[in-house]
Parts: sequence; C-alpha cells; structure tokens
Amino acid sequence: MHNRTPLDFGLVIRHRRRQLALNQADLARRVGVSRQWIVAVEQGKARAELGLVLRTLAALDLKLALEACVDAATPSVDSVVPIDIDAVVEAAKRRGT
Repeated sequence: MHNRTPLDFGLVIRHRRRQLALNQADLARRVGVSRQWIVAVEQGKARAELGLVLRTLAALDLKLALEACVDAATPSVDSVVPIDIDAVVEAAKRRGT
C-alpha cells in the first residue's frame, strides 16, 4: 500500500486501531496524547507532529518502510556508466593538435 497523504496514514491508523479492538481513548492513552489528537490524525490532519505519529504507529505495531521512487526517466545507479577520464583527456589532446 502506498501512503502518500496524511489522510492515507490516518485511514491506516484507524483501520489498525479497529482491528485491535481499541477505541480512540484507549489508543490516546497508549500514545500519550488526547483523544482529539487521535481523531485529527485519523481525519488526515496535515500538521501532526512526526514523533507522535511514529509513536502511534509503534503503539499499533505498525512498521513504516520507506523506499525511493524511481521513474523511467531517472537513470538508476546501476545504469550509470563510469567515465574513463584518461580517455576523455586523450581525446581532447588529439582534437587540440
């Protein structure tokens, strides 16, 4: 699942909380925040403090994994061919004489 927006994270948090049969007050106590904070995060509050979001994920036994987004127009590290600087210098010398 790709979580790209605060609302995406909020929906995952709500779903997991419900899977664990926790109400918002129970989760709030586990995280150390108010129930209103849980409500706001589940609704996609964009300015939620990252540390508290991470603590919430941990309280729900959720793991956050990050990976780079690579599109076809961006060369990967594996596709970059190393430049032979000696060959470049030699070619420049030949053109210059």
